[in-house]
Amino acid sequence: MTDQQPIAVLGGGSFGTAIANLLAENGHTARLWMRNAEQAETMRQERRNPRYLKGVAILPGVQPVTDLEQTLADCSLIFVALPSSALRQALGPYAAQLAGKALVSTTKGIEADSFLLMSQILQQVVPDARVGVLSGPNLAREVAEHALTATVVASDDEALCRDVQAVLHGRTFRVYASRDRFGVELGGALKNVYAIMAGMAAALGMGENTRSMLITRALAEMTRFAVRLGANPMTFLGLAGVGDLIVTCTSSKSRNFQVGHALGEGLTLTDAIERLGGETAEGVNTLRVLKSKAEELQVYMPLVAGLHAILFEGRTLEQVIEMLMRGEPKTDVDFISTDGF
Repeated sequence: MTDQQPIAVLGGGSFGTAIANLLAENGHTARLWMRNAEQAETMRQERRNPRYLKGVAILPGVQPVTDLEQTLADCSLIFVALPSSALRQALGPYAAQLAGKALVSTTKGIEADSFLLMSQILQQVVPDARVGVLSGPNLAREVAEHALTATVVASDDEALCRDVQAVLHGRTFRVYASRDRFGVELGGALKNVYAIMAGMAAALGMGENTRSMLITRALAEMTRFAVRLGANPMTFLGLAGVGDLIVTCTSSKSRNFQVGHALGEGLTLTDAIERLGGETAEGVNTLRVLKSKAEELQVYMPLVAGLHAILFEGRTLEQVIEMLMRGEPKTDVDFISTDGF
């Protein structure tokens, strides 16, 4: 990658727009690709993304485009900020063209049928690409508004990590590196589930002690699951684990927290999603596949089972917490044990 070469960002949502602006602020040309030609034209003319990042100015170095083939041809570093459901369809036709290029996933989700993470899908669709992950406590609006933020780029390709650090690292955005791509990405996907429960607890006026307990036990639970799949437990003590979990479980800017809050107010899941503009929060999709995978692997995940019971089996949060409190207390921090709330 040369300094003169543009950098691609695929996806004109809030995070894709924020990343493109960061690149532009650091002196790079960012090709921000989106499917919607009307949205791209609005962004070109008004230098705004009113649907996803209202009030944030799009910098001159950001070029909203709709020609995916040309964008991929012109760029060797590509940030992928597409919904989990769109990855295969969007990139599949360009697999040969993407060989040898760096694809960095920023999407926090798990594919339903395969239980593949986004970077694993990228590797499957484009076997010859260099693949990495960007994850951490990174609310898009705060990134765009220059709140001090840190993130993690994870890949076993050290040159890719260095490239991402070089183009994104700036006065308000700090980029750390990790070799545990799987653990970093799994942390980003799993925490969305617990954010829904945290939002419900907030809406129901549950105490700070209760909410702290839920977040802390969520960390133990997601780490237990990830270690069972081969992730490094230390990853979950960093930005991509506890850092991302805290921000997603405490911020009203988090989409998953918003869904949970709406559920806590008495809305149905359908109505809660509708309130967010009809876009499903990734945590809802992740919950379905995570419960099934936990049962398959025989990993004890009472919070996941409890939230599944609330969303799809007619239970209430109060009933689930009462059930959890009746369980026998186990050790506080134990990433090896497979049981114990």
